[in-house]
Amino acid sequence: MTSDDKTLTVGEQDAELEQRLSDELDTFNFVATGVSDRGSFSVKVTDEAGELVGGLAAWTWGGLCGIDMVWIREDSRKDGWGSKVLLAAEAEAQRRGCDRIAVSSFTFQAPGFYQRHGYVETGRTLGIPAGHEDVHMFKSLV
Repeated sequence: MTSDDKTLTVGEQDAELEQRLSDELDTFNFVATGVSDRGSFSVKVTDEAGELVGGLAAWTWGGLCGIDMVWIREDSRKDGWGSKVLLAAEAEAQRRGCDRIAVSSFTFQAPGFYQRHGYVETGRTLGIPAGHEDVHMFKSLV
């Protein structure tokens, strides 16, 4: 789509665009808040063969840790690895200066798991995916 001297395009994921947007938003956010401590980290578990057992990906900014993804291999879910990964992430978030942490989990995933670890529901996005909900949760780390 073209309008005047601008062109709008829609396409597949664009890593260069995502990096530029992230950089521009970091600049905007710093000007607005004075906070520039954005970072990310992961927690990874492997077995004796070097195969992935599970892990977690998260970001930090302004004293908040946001958990993006958590996955534990099915044969290791009853061995406490989810709890170990979550506790390691909480400790790393605190080490990075975070005093709170947020996560969302679909109703068919693990909201009960997070609630058992002290997370409280703060809201829901309804109907995603059809018939389910995305449960938003929060926990104070202090």
